[in-house]
Amino acid sequence: MGDLQAGHVLETEPAQANYLANVLRLGDGEGVLLFNGRDGEWGARLGREGKRRVLLHVETPLRPQPAAPDLGYLFAPLKSARLDYMVQKAVEMGARRLQPVMTQHVQASRLNLERMRANAVEAAEQCGILHVPECHPPVKLGELLAAYPAGRRLVFCDEREDAASPIEVLRAEAAGPADLLVGPEGGFSAEERAMLRARDFVTVISLGPRILRADTAAVAALAVLQAAVGDWGARDGGGAE
Repeated sequence: MGDLQAGHVLETEPAQANYLANVLRLGDGEGVLLFNGRDGEWGARLGREGKRRVLLHVETPLRPQPAAPDLGYLFAPLKSARLDYMVQKAVEMGARRLQPVMTQHVQASRLNLERMRANAVEAAEQCGILHVPECHPPVKLGELLAAYPAGRRLVFCDEREDAASPIEVLRAEAAGPADLLVGPEGGFSAEERAMLRARDFVTVISLGPRILRADTAAVAALAVLQAAVGDWGARDGGGAE
């Protein structure tokens, strides 16, 4: 989407026009909310020209653009329906970057990036989140670790870790940008666990005494991370939907 500024007129893409005009059945002059991940949230009015052309007349700023939390969610891809759910929940929990990671026990060898991005956009729209996470193509675990950027912390959820309090473990670490890594249903292999534990930028946590499904672990781990070192300490106007 283009820049949001009072007086600007934006033309929607065909899929957006179809959704506004035929799914939501909005008519001329009806209000919509716009965001582009840069300029905050704006109120706009819809204008229809013919059967297919839909314009958005930008009017009023409503919310400033908040700083996106520097939190990446790294995950072994799941099968479609459960992957959709996991992506949506990661967006709701504040993930800024979505990075599929191919592991030895991964369930889905292929991943539809366009579908993943569409789910991320939908989750942001439904929950009033003013940024959409970057969606990256899959990468092998070894390649990810070899090129991992300096100054970031990788939080590794290990189902075999002793069930110490993950919040206390995280709070003992220095604050800073972080990524969360959750593995596949079959867990990480012994080789992968050793490879992760050998890196000094990796923090290993447990998610408790129970074995969780990968999509459940995603929500639990993101909640723990946000509560311990994330942005849950100060509310920014969000709430339950």
